[in-house]
Amino acid sequence: MHNLSINDVRVLPGDSGFLIDDGETSILYDSGFAFTGEKLAENVKNHLGNRSLDFIFLTHSHYDHVLGSVYVKKLFPNAKIVAGSYAANIFKKDSAKRTMADLDKKFAMKNGIDSYENLVDLLSVDIEVDDGDEIQCGKMTFTVVDLPGHTKCSVGFYLAENQLLLGTETLGVFTGSEKIIPSYLVGYDLTLKSFEKANKLNIKNILVPHFGLLTTEESRFYLEKGKENAIETAKEILESLQNQKSKEEILNQFKAKYYDEKVKSIYPVDAMELNTNIMINLIEKELFKNEFFDKR
Repeated sequence: MHNLSINDVRVLPGDSGFLIDDGETSILYDSGFAFTGEKLAENVKNHLGNRSLDFIFLTHSHYDHVLGSVYVKKLFPNAKIVAGSYAANIFKKDSAKRTMADLDKKFAMKNGIDSYENLVDLLSVDIEVDDGDEIQCGKMTFTVVDLPGHTKCSVGFYLAENQLLLGTETLGVFTGSEKIIPSYLVGYDLTLKSFEKANKLNIKNILVPHFGLLTTEESRFYLEKGKENAIETAKEILESLQNQKSKEEILNQFKAKYYDEKVKSIYPVDAMELNTNIMINLIEKELFKNEFFDKR
């Protein structure tokens, strides 16, 4: 077993960035926003001192997880950015980069920041990986685990020797309570299959985006409750559609259930509303219109 330290290097609660270090090799797990990228890079440097950052693992292509990598790479040019090949192809599209830059700028302004260096065009991947690939990080060997559902490009990274999974939002947004928020944006059935895949791993701890490292008990609860909430939410949305409730009513129902003050601190309301509306449309297309509901 590797003796690991895992440090929170985020700048804002909505950021996602954690530093994994075994004393010889260091890995940044997700990298946060562009407008917090320089500060996040400084946080990494403060932990590493004179050592260099070796790897940056990206879980998927959303701007709040990936844009900071460019600024971290500026400070640590030898760090290798690792991401799934699906995400890597997204980063090659100028239109995708423009969208991410626009979303980042809007959220930066909400946080009182209206000027920062725009390096989004430099976003790229050094090592493209696919399901089952192994990444050698010094003495650590991580296995790539495709976990689609939140996005098509969502991947986790599994360190078997430590029974540690670097997770993705496909398994839910953890808030420190029972309110593990479902966040399947591209596939409900894909999400259930990702839960099945994760449950086949021998997991002791999960490192969760936007939150941090879970204990063994919390990790077990997260997988169980995350799947339960995913199914329950799909069922509630389906029943609401069958009862001809408007999508606005369904959104408000979701907000009343999940969106408390604690969740607001890590989940911006506009992002939550956008994602929930996508989920409602997904369930309408995947379950309601197909007159299918899997009660697994």
